[in-house]
Amino acid sequence: MQYRPDKYGNPISALGFGCLRFTQKLGGIDLEKAEREILAAIEAGVNYFDTAYVYNGSEAALGEILSRNGLRDKVKIATKLPHYLLKTPDSVSAYFDEELRRLHTDHVDYYLMHMLNDVATWERLKALGVLHWLEAQKAAGVIRQVGFSYHGNSDMFCQLLDAYDWDFCQIQYNYMDQHIQAGVTGLKYAASKGIPVIIMEPLRGGRLVNKLPKEAKRLFEKHPSGRSPAEWGLRWLWDQPEVTCVLSGMNALEMVAENTRIADQALPGCFSDEERAFLDAAAQAINRGTKVPCTGCRYCMPCPQGVDIPGVFAAYNRRYSDGWCAGLREYFMCTALRKSSTAASNCIKCGKCELHCPQGIEIRKELDRARATLEGPVYKIARAYVRRFMKY
Repeated sequence: MQYRPDKYGNPISALGFGCLRFTQKLGGIDLEKAEREILAAIEAGVNYFDTAYVYNGSEAALGEILSRNGLRDKVKIATKLPHYLLKTPDSVSAYFDEELRRLHTDHVDYYLMHMLNDVATWERLKALGVLHWLEAQKAAGVIRQVGFSYHGNSDMFCQLLDAYDWDFCQIQYNYMDQHIQAGVTGLKYAASKGIPVIIMEPLRGGRLVNKLPKEAKRLFEKHPSGRSPAEWGLRWLWDQPEVTCVLSGMNALEMVAENTRIADQALPGCFSDEERAFLDAAAQAINRGTKVPCTGCRYCMPCPQGVDIPGVFAAYNRRYSDGWCAGLREYFMCTALRKSSTAASNCIKCGKCELHCPQGIEIRKELDRARATLEGPVYKIARAYVRRFMKY
């Protein structure tokens, strides 16, 4: 296993274990199966385990497995504060104390503000006293490092990086999302500030493995390397020195074995120009069925009404490439889980964006289509719930 340093020089395994996708059985998580997978990962050198308060049963399962095998001190635990549920300053401690109990531990190595998507939300948390609470926990050694996970555009991501002296951050990033979400711009900006970057959705939840279009599948099958689509995606990430750790929701021993093998071999600079060109061709094959030919260049931004135009189009395209649920989930996280909405419905059709689009996209028309497709009853009910109960 290769290791890459965190902000303070501590070694983090290049492959992290994402604990969201433990196998479920009737009554909850299949604890015995998860235990075999976790033990195999630790044996192979994985030392970074990522969970969250809202991952159903995940914290408790991870805590139980590490505790009964005497492995807590051999690994780093990353979990997340559900800040969107906070209503009073006292509730911060209540949620954190519950997480410690679930995890069978007296400290958390890496603590994230979960889905912190804009500076306005961070300011609200500071007004609730979260910043002072975090610094007190760090001083006591109960929380070792503080970061945030993010879904949104690169502009706001960079603003968030500047809003506090973060120890690390976590972003969605893969060869299909180079210019949407935080993207390569955010990755490199974080690296320029010395902030380690943890990668989530490296294979878009398995869709870059199991739901590839036929043309892309044929490209991977014909390549003389014999690599699987998963290996191509992971190698592309580990080729980049700015990437600290790549999370994988491993729920099979075969997946643990394959991913740890790749993580041991794929060092920074491992990709050749030919390999980059091949993966670009595969990405183009995947993108051929997209609805809007947006490259995420952001020349259309900023929108006077706050619409995240590239983010809207990325979710709209994903609805057709990865399915309705995946597209809606992406759209909701990028437009509703923030203090100020960035949804397509904010558009007043001023046309300023279209003056700068190098692709000649009829942005106003496409935003209308995205709104009609993605802002249905499910989205509206969920957004109303967020506004009412989660203090956004």
